[in-house]
Amino acid sequence: MSTRKHTALPKAQILIEALPWLTRHHGKTVVIKFGGNAMVDEELKAAFAQDVVFLRQSGLKPVVVHGGGPQISAQLDKQGLVSEFKAGLRVTTPEAMDVVRMVLAGQVQRELVGLLNQHGPLAVGMTGEDAHTITATQHRPEIDGELVDIGRVGQITAIDPGAIQALLDDGRIPVISSIARSQDDGHVYNVNADTAAAALAAALGAETLMVLTDVEGLYEDWPNSDDVISKLTASQLEKLLPELSSGMVPKMEGCLFAVRNGVNTARVIDGRVQHSILLEIFTDEGIGTMVVPDGQDVTHTQGGVR
Repeated sequence: MSTRKHTALPKAQILIEALPWLTRHHGKTVVIKFGGNAMVDEELKAAFAQDVVFLRQSGLKPVVVHGGGPQISAQLDKQGLVSEFKAGLRVTTPEAMDVVRMVLAGQVQRELVGLLNQHGPLAVGMTGEDAHTITATQHRPEIDGELVDIGRVGQITAIDPGAIQALLDDGRIPVISSIARSQDDGHVYNVNADTAAAALAAALGAETLMVLTDVEGLYEDWPNSDDVISKLTASQLEKLLPELSSGMVPKMEGCLFAVRNGVNTARVIDGRVQHSILLEIFTDEGIGTMVVPDGQDVTHTQGGVR
């Protein structure tokens, strides 16, 4: 009996360490952007689904937002359509948009809903088109001083979180594909999933926005050092934005938008680490980079804050 007691003790300590975090986050909405390696690796996908269900069973209200870059590229290849990028964004012709919609809503979202629903009748899939959840107009990026037409790529103009809120109130886990309805011409738009997640987090009054990436977080002095900045304020992040790699920009801009629009914390975490979401939300260490609104102290750690 004494041996059994001894081996079980660390488990109890882990649960107890989670207690203040469970108390703090109970009933709060957490928006999670699912992407990167976590999206294509089978083990990471399964661990992600377990984490999201764990959050839901712990009294939080998770909302999952996903894109599907690798899957879209693979399907375009299969159909003999070229993947072209300008200003870091996929040029989306009407034919490509059909593929984007099919892959996001018909493949990636379905798979994720299936994984979550192995644990109970929890997940409901939808796209930004449903119930006018995400509305967009055409986004024309500026390249060399000129506005460029890159097709059906959308800039979000409005969010109606009513349908998502109704699902949350019903105890469901909404899984949202980053496709938007058009504000003006009856078409649909492909919107950046990082941007969509940030806009939804703000509209839902979420406690936290979490963005899964394929890096450990925001590096202090990349490539000279791999030290990760564990916490910074919105203004500190804004100063760093011009120096960031193009892939990190929409993620960090999303974090900045979220904390400037009522979300308490935004975090970029390493989706290559199994159960990174649980480590981030329920342990004292936390992993990745946390962005907080201006005026918060970023120098010391305290229960529930890093």
